[in-house]
Amino acid sequence: MADDEVLDDDEPVRLQPGMPPEMAAPLARFKGTEPERPEWFSAALAQEPERRLVPVNGANIELLTWGQVGKPGLILVHGNSAHADWWSFITPFFADDYRVAALSLSGMGGSDWREAYSFEIFADEIYACARAAGLYEASAPPIYIGHSFGGSQVYYSAARYPERMRACILVDTGFGTPPTPEQIAEWERQERGAGRPGGRWRGPHRTQPNRIYTTLEEALTRFRLMPPQVPGNLYVADHIARHSLKRTPMPDGNGEGWTWKFDPFLWSKLDRSAMEAIDNSHAAPLAHIWGDRSEIIRRHGQSSQGKDFLPHDAPRIVIPDSEHHIMVDQPLALVSALRTLLAVWP
Repeated sequence: MADDEVLDDDEPVRLQPGMPPEMAAPLARFKGTEPERPEWFSAALAQEPERRLVPVNGANIELLTWGQVGKPGLILVHGNSAHADWWSFITPFFADDYRVAALSLSGMGGSDWREAYSFEIFADEIYACARAAGLYEASAPPIYIGHSFGGSQVYYSAARYPERMRACILVDTGFGTPPTPEQIAEWERQERGAGRPGGRWRGPHRTQPNRIYTTLEEALTRFRLMPPQVPGNLYVADHIARHSLKRTPMPDGNGEGWTWKFDPFLWSKLDRSAMEAIDNSHAAPLAHIWGDRSEIIRRHGQSSQGKDFLPHDAPRIVIPDSEHHIMVDQPLALVSALRTLLAVWP
């Protein structure tokens, strides 16, 4: 995420005044250069995926794949305003034993933007990409894995289309409700107080275009995680940030600058009614992994609200010393948790 276009998986999080620089602009200290990387991270990225676009319901969807077709399948789904490369340093650890795919949902990453989005459209995109990746050529259907907003998408598929998967794993996924009129009114008041009268709200998202930055350094300086946190590993944050940007013409026509890949209007275009009415009584097997310091889980209440969505016997794994973005804070712990879970479950 970047600037003040701020969402977690289900509702907005407004930036707080006086946010420390290590949280508000964690990459600024590097002035556009890459932080030092550990050997394991470079080795993982060296296992480059096959990249292609898959047409789904009138939009081209970015698909990354690793491993051999015919092996058990995994498909990984990113969080809100993120992209497939949030997984590209995780997936190589599974490529020897699995056929692995990661996609960028429409409106994000290298995928096309749409005039409207819905949970049903996202379910179609995940399924179409799983088929295009050859995940259904194995002896059993694939396992879906989703982080944050992506976890909500795989959960929807698990409840609506359980036959499409063997199981699904949610990674730090909270389930919330749309903002109240009082919340929207307060955000609009904050916008006016901040001198941004052009910020018009439709639902929970301010409808303004993404900013365009003159240099890559300037753009990287504006990158931050949402909900706000200090990134556990800055080399991971830098990798994610670079893949979050694309070249675009400057507004004055004088050369090119850099802007964010995600559709800033996605949230106001998103129809969530299907998710709100979902019946999970026949859902595919579910598991949940989350960070012990996750703001998402704290706010949504894993002990209470989570029970409405997860069966009582669903595996629950807590990653120590991690906030919401586990692949940034504790990437190898996440790999170990997923490996262990997949070895014994479902």
